[in-house]
Amino acid sequence: MKIIILGAGQVGSSVAEALVSEANDITVVDTDGDKLASLRDRFDLRTVQGNASHPSVLRQAGAEDADMLLAVTQADEINMLACKLAKVLFNIPTKIARIRSFDYFHYPEIFTEENLAVDYTISPEQALTDYIGKLLEYPEALQVLDFADGKVRLAAVRAYHGGLLVGHELKTLREHIPTVDTRVAAIFRRDRPIFPEGHTVIEPGDEIFFIAARENLRTVFKELRRIDKPVKRVMIAGGGNIGRRLARALERDYEVKLIEVNKRAAENLAKELSHTLVLVGDATDEELLTSENIEEMDVFCALTNDDENNIMAGLLAKRKGARKVIALINRMSYVDLVQSGQIDVAISPAQATIGGLLTHVRHGDIAVVHSLRRGAAEALEIVAHGDAKTSRVVGRKIEEIDLPKGTTIGAIVRGEQVIIAHHDTVIEGEDHVILFVVNKRMIPKIEKLFQVGIGFL
Repeated sequence: MKIIILGAGQVGSSVAEALVSEANDITVVDTDGDKLASLRDRFDLRTVQGNASHPSVLRQAGAEDADMLLAVTQADEINMLACKLAKVLFNIPTKIARIRSFDYFHYPEIFTEENLAVDYTISPEQALTDYIGKLLEYPEALQVLDFADGKVRLAAVRAYHGGLLVGHELKTLREHIPTVDTRVAAIFRRDRPIFPEGHTVIEPGDEIFFIAARENLRTVFKELRRIDKPVKRVMIAGGGNIGRRLARALERDYEVKLIEVNKRAAENLAKELSHTLVLVGDATDEELLTSENIEEMDVFCALTNDDENNIMAGLLAKRKGARKVIALINRMSYVDLVQSGQIDVAISPAQATIGGLLTHVRHGDIAVVHSLRRGAAEALEIVAHGDAKTSRVVGRKIEEIDLPKGTTIGAIVRGEQVIIAHHDTVIEGEDHVILFVVNKRMIPKIEKLFQVGIGFL
């Protein structure tokens, strides 16, 4: 697939990295020559320096025969104009725009084919808000992801000393919760994947990904670790696009405090947020955190635009008694270093966003893609088509399917019914199949596996 990516920032660079390894022809456009040079040094792709909304630049990037345009610059207006030009001048089939301002989403008609011609929109800020919201709903979790319109959830949790399942084989999970069906999709031990089998013994520190119907998620959590107290008090550091949007989403259900270093920005936030206490100050100021009773906070979210500030503020908040710390980290090299220490969850805007983009890039009828483990693994919801004669999966038991190594089928959604997958579960046509893939290099094999033969017409 020939893809043009407009913008070489964190999102654009991460998308380029994810797609270039999958035999796609990638061209990245940006005004910053240094960023483009860095990408060329690291990856096998083309770059074009120039304004992403100029027709001549788009033509130079190969827009005349491109299959997809991903407009992910920092400017909404450039992204939308580029999509319109891509339609009018070059007739690019698929056009995706990053939209940061929430105001545009009040008028969805502007994105239609006859107006701005934006086929799909993505919002990293909204993706992060939803991501953090689930972590507050399930404070025990490292990650919670939705499939099948929320009917099924995949959750990651770290096993702890004294947990009911720690030191026991996975097959005993059904004995502990006989009324709830669940499936452990993957285990990561010291950052290495372990294929889960019945005799696999859970060890303290294991990162466990399990899948369950939404209503059963909390019951499964109880087996894997102690249930934390519900979240009531949240402190947010940083009143930018992400911090403001998160405060607005949370303030009616939680006690929210927001720290913003810029006085004028803080004044505007105080006018906009009716139930949030807005404070002017630096989140790395120990006296400020102490005076605002940081030790009473259930969750501290460091969401400024500066990775180092977020790390320092998070570490300080944890040392001063905050129960859980979430830090926004743009540099992927920092994420593993940070999350293995005092910071409970490190989140990356690019990784929170990239799944929505990959959904439109993958081959086959793929409904949802979630990028996991900093892009190394993926979870997919793919629709099975055909019948036993035309499909390699339909009409077959899971144990009969030649799944690529490291791939687990976790659940099947059939209409409104959620079926946790077992070895003898039979896949039917139009089932939504949810898979966990520990090595994303196996994705092309999965796409081929779900392809329908020519006899299905």
